Amino acid sequence: MDRRRVCVLMVLWVMAHLSSPGHGLRALRRTTGGHKGAAGLTGQDANGVPLRRSKRGWMWNQFFLLEEYTGSDMQYVGKLHSDSDRGDGNTRYVLTGEGAGSLFRIDEKSGDIHATKRLDREEKAYYILRAKAVNRFTNEALEGESEFIIKIHDINDNEPRFTKDPYMARVPEMSDIGTSVIQVTAADADDATYGNSARVVYSILEGQPYFSVDPETGLIKTALPGMDREVKENYQVVIQAKDMAGQMGGLSGTTTVSITLADVNDNPPRFAKTVYEFRVPESSDIGSAVGVIRAMDNDIGENAEMEYRIIGSDGPGMFDVTTNRSTQEGVILLRK
Repeated sequence: MDRRRVCVLMVLWVMAHLSSPGHGLRALRRTTGGHKGAAGLTGQDANGVPLRRSKRGWMWNQFFLLEEYTGSDMQYVGKLHSDSDRGDGNTRYVLTGEGAGSLFRIDEKSGDIHATKRLDREEKAYYILRAKAVNRFTNEALEGESEFIIKIHDINDNEPRFTKDPYMARVPEMSDIGTSVIQVTAADADDATYGNSARVVYSILEGQPYFSVDPETGLIKTALPGMDREVKENYQVVIQAKDMAGQMGGLSGTTTVSITLADVNDNPPRFAKTVYEFRVPESSDIGSAVGVIRAMDNDIGENAEMEYRIIGSDGPGMFDVTTNRSTQEGVILLRK
């Protein structure tokens, strides 16, 4: 009875082992559509881990390489292996495609692939290559040609760069807190889909407490009420953009934003005197100038343009006033 049970268990174990995904050699397969190809070349990454199928499809053909490698030796990419390779030296591995022989070199005996130069992901993000196994002596193909990709993994080697430096902006004086001024934008050439190398956070280095910046959008807003152009007209604001989501060790760039407070008509004209005295000879001609008055306005532009009128007089209709546009003075004229 015990012997029969042992036999049954042995058969079950063998059947389970033969049906498991690890039995036999896995073939390199394309990622398009996830269809299983014929057994042939297999792949291992730089850590010696066999490339397996994922839920998104067959991922046999993707190797990953870190950009800007600084080691003295050639950087190891991965290994290709043929089911037909029995280790007797009869198999030769051949590599063709983008960078084959110049950027990437394969050991024709072992199938090991190395990168011969430092690679920059910002110049080229991936390389498409093809590999095949042939008989060393007859050059007869042992496996069909297989295509695979070497993707360059990003490192944080690019600082954020602003689209302008400096920025110029205007905002009305006396604006409410939170009034939008201008939006600044910084771009990072690192891979936005991999880690936080290209995730930029904005902060204000100079310009507080007058202005603030949204850390996510780069929108600059007023942060202090009652900013009066007549007191201070121009502000220099320095904005920093830092990658790695603003964490320690992230790279940063800065830009300057020159902000001018635009004038609003918030100051009334004021005369230098409350009483003006003029003498008019009785022989003066009608229309002749009697005297000049001047009011000052702290506003600028059209907000400081004057218009004079006589609103009361003990000699009705005796005098008139007109505005000299070039000097903004009021000229009193004899009317009668």
